[in-house]
Amino acid sequence: MEHLTPKARTEIENADVIVGYGTYVKLIQSIIKPTAEVFSGTMGREVERAKIAVSKAIENLRVVIVSSGDPGVYGMAGIVLEVVAIEKPDLPVEIVPGVTAATAAASKLGAPLVSDFAVISLSDLLTPWEKIERRLEAAASADFSIVLYNPKSEGRIEPLTKAYEIMLKHLPPDTPVGIVRQAGRVGEEVKITTLKELLNADIDMVTTIIIGSSATKVNNGKMVTARGYDL
Repeated sequence: MEHLTPKARTEIENADVIVGYGTYVKLIQSIIKPTAEVFSGTMGREVERAKIAVSKAIENLRVVIVSSGDPGVYGMAGIVLEVVAIEKPDLPVEIVPGVTAATAAASKLGAPLVSDFAVISLSDLLTPWEKIERRLEAAASADFSIVLYNPKSEGRIEPLTKAYEIMLKHLPPDTPVGIVRQAGRVGEEVKITTLKELLNADIDMVTTIIIGSSATKVNNGKMVTARGYDL
């Protein structure tokens, strides 16, 4: 709750209808007004939830769609705008920015993203793996700091292994790597390791991984990517 912006909190508190993935709705349950209508569900039903939200908004109800992090970063903003364009193009939509996992995790690790960085999701449910692989190759060879979202689940282990192999083609084994589970939530875990040891860490779908660039070092237990200041 403490990482909600005041704007996001106000919109949730004033909503007539709340729509979102069940896990995310539970996180903000305490500020949903008792009279609000709530539609929650499982992963994979994003289109259905977007259509429900738009239909309720067309009824002149104040609707809030909840995403974790920022709604425009692997969130619901895109699909909502697509549905609105089809159903009612003049329907007003406001996107309220939030704290995305990349910056939340970075703040726990130190300052690994103060220079150029790339954010890549390893989930191939909506993006072909071949395209993800090209992006990994490009980011690693370009010496970005790299943030990995959706790295691993019980049924999806291979993508992280492949990403690891790609990283090792371009980066030294001792490259600093930060691993944050449940960033900003109850049960948060923070670990700094090396690229060589990445696969030995406890990693799942609520884990964000940050792989440093050639300018990233570990100082006093914190990842720091140098920007080039003359100290």
